[in-house]
Parts: sequence; structure tokens; C-alpha cells
Amino acid sequence: MHDDSYARIQANPRFQALVAKRERFAWTLSAIMLGLYVAFILLIAFEPQLLGTRISADSPITWGIPMGVGLILSAFVLTGIYVKRANGEFDTLNQAVLDEVQK
Repeated sequence: MHDDSYARIQANPRFQALVAKRERFAWTLSAIMLGLYVAFILLIAFEPQLLGTRISADSPITWGIPMGVGLILSAFVLTGIYVKRANGEFDTLNQAVLDEVQK
């Protein structure tokens, strides 16, 4: 593409709306992940006995292990949510902007 095409894309209101929507969504997912990590760290700091409690009397596994695994899995889930929306809605909006600019 030429510099003129880039300028037309950046000036396009649909492109600006796409960028704003994508940034808002990414920041929302980032805030959720940060909140989960902070909650886990605060739990470690203020209620360590909860994480050290065994799931059942005869189990060697404590509550900290599934909570930690859940935290890691939540990162994968949030990434999957972003990828699904990026490959669907955001790609469609991106293609609409490109089609509009190339006319």
C-alpha cells in the first residue's frame, strides 16, 4: 500500500471506531486477568491457611493447586475469547474498512 492509502485508512471513522473498540476490549480482558492475579496474591498474603488446606482429609492435594491451575487456565480462556472476537468481528470490520478505502 502507499502512504496515501495509510493516511486514508487512519482518517476513516470506521477504522478509528475499530481501533477504539479493540483497545477497549483488550484492556477489559487485561483488567480481568490482573484482577484474578491480584486476588490470588492477596489470598496468599492474607489467607495462606486456606490455600494450604487439603481438599479432603485423605487427599495430598491442597486448595492452592486447583486455584493456581485455574488461574493459569483463565489466561488461556481469556486469550481464546480475544482470538474468537478478533477473528470474527474485528476481522470483518477491518475488511470493511479496507474495502471502503480501496474504492
